[in-house]
Amino acid sequence: MANVVITGASRGIGLELARHYAAAGDRVFAFCRDPAGAEALATLATSSSGRLTAHAMDVADDASVQGGAAALDGAAVDVLINNAGINPPGQGLAMTTEVFREVNEVMLIGPFRVLQAFLPNLERAGTARVMNVTSQIGASTWRHGGYYAYAAAKAGLNRLMRSMSVDVKARGILIGLVHPGFVQTDMGGSGADISPAQSAAGIAKGTAALTPETTGGFFDWTGAPHRW
Repeated sequence: MANVVITGASRGIGLELARHYAAAGDRVFAFCRDPAGAEALATLATSSSGRLTAHAMDVADDASVQGGAAALDGAAVDVLINNAGINPPGQGLAMTTEVFREVNEVMLIGPFRVLQAFLPNLERAGTARVMNVTSQIGASTWRHGGYYAYAAAKAGLNRLMRSMSVDVKARGILIGLVHPGFVQTDMGGSGADISPAQSAAGIAKGTAALTPETTGGFFDWTGAPHRW
């Protein structure tokens, strides 16, 4: 049984990741901004026989992240999945700096806050794996416009985590980046290619497959290397 921490677990891919790991018998610490309002997550927790608990954490807030880490009371973390994300409208030429800051607080600085706060827990695991849900939109191979803040945050996340992977490798911590696919979520819509459950299963498999040789790599949900 592994101890698994997931951010952004109230809906979409995060909720399905929580469901996947709980069904596998792991101990899941599911974090979101408002557990009281996360009905689907609460139902999952109730049916999990104690394997899954829901906790409050806003990845854009230092004190909230520190409080989230404290909720584990020093327990080792075998798997950490940085999944929390936002994609607000208005990310074109008229985008405000407020939107730019908000998106980067959540999706670039947020994963750094979380990894930093849970670093002692990850070190206690012996070998731990950190998977960051990124996007093909953050790769230089993406040839479309728009999504300015989202694209910049994901590109920054890719580079940040590749750097961090070098620095924590000797501590037994492996880091990956994953494009989750075109998923049937609020962002992807009902016409997207795959279901959240399919994406979550692929992400979990890719997380388990991380090795010292592949740490810092960028993959898609099938496990194939993703071009940057």
